[in-house]
Amino acid sequence: MTGLRNNLIILCLLWFAFITGSFYWNYTSAKIEQDKIAFQTAKSFFDLIVITREWNASHGGVYAPVTLETLPNPYLETPLRDIDANEQLTLTQINPAYMTRQIAEIAEEQNISFHLTSLDPIRPENSPGSKEKKALEAFEKGADERGEFIEENGKTVFFYMAPLRAEAECLQCHASQGYREGDIRGGLRVTIPFDASIPMTALLLGHIGIGLLGFIGIFTGGRRLGKAYNTIRKQATSDELTGVPNRRSLSERIAVELKRSYRDHEPLSLIMIDIDYFKYFNDHYGHEQGDQCLTKVAREICHTIKRPGDFCARYGGEEFVVLLPGTSSAGAKRIAEEIRINIVKLEIPHIAALDNGVVTVSLGVATFEDYDAPSQDTLLYKADTALYQAKRQGRNRVACLDEGHYTQRDK
Repeated sequence: MTGLRNNLIILCLLWFAFITGSFYWNYTSAKIEQDKIAFQTAKSFFDLIVITREWNASHGGVYAPVTLETLPNPYLETPLRDIDANEQLTLTQINPAYMTRQIAEIAEEQNISFHLTSLDPIRPENSPGSKEKKALEAFEKGADERGEFIEENGKTVFFYMAPLRAEAECLQCHASQGYREGDIRGGLRVTIPFDASIPMTALLLGHIGIGLLGFIGIFTGGRRLGKAYNTIRKQATSDELTGVPNRRSLSERIAVELKRSYRDHEPLSLIMIDIDYFKYFNDHYGHEQGDQCLTKVAREICHTIKRPGDFCARYGGEEFVVLLPGTSSAGAKRIAEEIRINIVKLEIPHIAALDNGVVTVSLGVATFEDYDAPSQDTLLYKADTALYQAKRQGRNRVACLDEGHYTQRDK
């Protein structure tokens, strides 16, 4: 059972490690998936702006009416920047950069922020912030894009930035700055609000629930396995009919008690018991009555031996063995006599009995007292020889090989 208990503990520890690993894996996976979603969302906004800018650039810029919200771009140097359509309408050219700024103003209402920036801006407002500057410097060294969660104004947002390259249309304004087609002109930063929190409570409670179910399953299975183990162990070490230990258990117990007797210099006695004329009992009363007789005899033997260390086993057929640790030859003979008398008192009818017509037993006593090297076979042989003497002298008696005499049978 100790081994089973240890295995259950190991299994619980493994289950705990598995649940912990599963929680960590799910949390990490959710975090990675969250990063991917935020990254792809921000990149989608970036791509949309880039496509819009390309559309604008492909038309050489577009024109819009001059209003208080759309004033002429002071940084756009072109002779056709402003066109008077009539006395009431003046059109001004909206280049990609100006359009991007106007889109950014609309996006701000949705808490989405765009910022067109460059390490060498024409418009001062396009100067990069510290994080944007680091990104631009990384782009100059070959980096493609950057994205991460940051805290901004007490809120968690996702910061995304990618480079913008100079197109042929861009060189009309930026060629004077030394840019060539394909050069990195700057970058576009996109910042979107994003709830970066992971549902920890649900994730944790879910794993705790699964963990508890697993522990319950382990303990329930362990209990059932323990009961099954005890049942199998009992079947392997107990006599199925009488319920007392079997011959295998006896052999193991004798080995243990002999070693203890030898170590502690204490006597060890063994009583071999045989039901008299049991074959005739079976032939006359039938095997069912014979089984009941064996069970009653075994029960009475167990009732007679009182000490916790005393041991009774079915040796085979109608034979039983009683092992008495720390018991001298005289003490063993006294207990053997008590067993003999108590079985007579059961008054189990036996037509083949010679005198009183009830079931009786013959008993042989052997004691290990020499403190030489202990021998299980020798002790059993001495008890069996004493039992043979009891039978030869007329049965229903106790014989002790050590002293060569026996107690008188009841008259």
